[in-house]
Amino acid sequence: MTNQTPATNDERLIAFKRLLDIMDELREKCPWDREQTFESLRTLTIEETYELADAILTRDMSNIKKELGDILLHIVFYAKMGDEEKQFNITDVINSLCDKLVYRHPHVFGEVQVDGSNQVVQNWEQLKVKEKDGNKTILSGVPTAMPALAKANRIQEKVTAVGFDWEERQQVWNKVKEEFDELQQEIENADQKRMEQEFGDLFFSLVSAARLYDIDPEAALERTNQKFKKRFGYLEQKTIKQGQSLKDMSLDEMNQIWEEAKAFD
Repeated sequence: MTNQTPATNDERLIAFKRLLDIMDELREKCPWDREQTFESLRTLTIEETYELADAILTRDMSNIKKELGDILLHIVFYAKMGDEEKQFNITDVINSLCDKLVYRHPHVFGEVQVDGSNQVVQNWEQLKVKEKDGNKTILSGVPTAMPALAKANRIQEKVTAVGFDWEERQQVWNKVKEEFDELQQEIENADQKRMEQEFGDLFFSLVSAARLYDIDPEAALERTNQKFKKRFGYLEQKTIKQGQSLKDMSLDEMNQIWEEAKAFD
């Protein structure tokens, strides 16, 4: 790990101006950059965000820096297009963000007193509903296109901020058991539609449990995905070295190698 010397204000301003100047040049002179629209960049922005999430999950600081740069490029790109359409520019974007941060942190920029981060979150959500052009309801700010697991977590965070939550976190396990029992009942009934509904309810209750125990459900599931891929990769490589095919092996034979793979987690 290297010790990074903090950048001065002048250095930050110079770097940001350089980026804006480069963006102007690209938009004017590069055929690909010139053709881009809000819609064409959208999918790429989502991809870059997932790449940043991957780097954060492995704490790969070099890649975190790189992916942050890619996302910053997209922000500047959108702002440039907004300026071209005479809707907004990068100054508007930054000032709007600054105004919002000041407004939603009255405990820093005002006289409000808070008792810990939970109260900060509660104030934040309440101020979002009150502010001009803010969310009209508590859940209206949850993106429709957000992946279901992340969306469930965000929904719960938002309603918790206004006090809709378990009194004691241990109570959530009764809900998990209740939803599991209801799922089992629908499995016995062989009602496919009801099975899906109850499976969703079970997922939602498990997300609630994760939140209450400070577990990021998305990160937890992704770590399990990576662990499974690593173990299954070991299984495949071991069978190839032995001149075997997975299709010709019994489940017991595969499980024996799978148990070996656990030693490398």
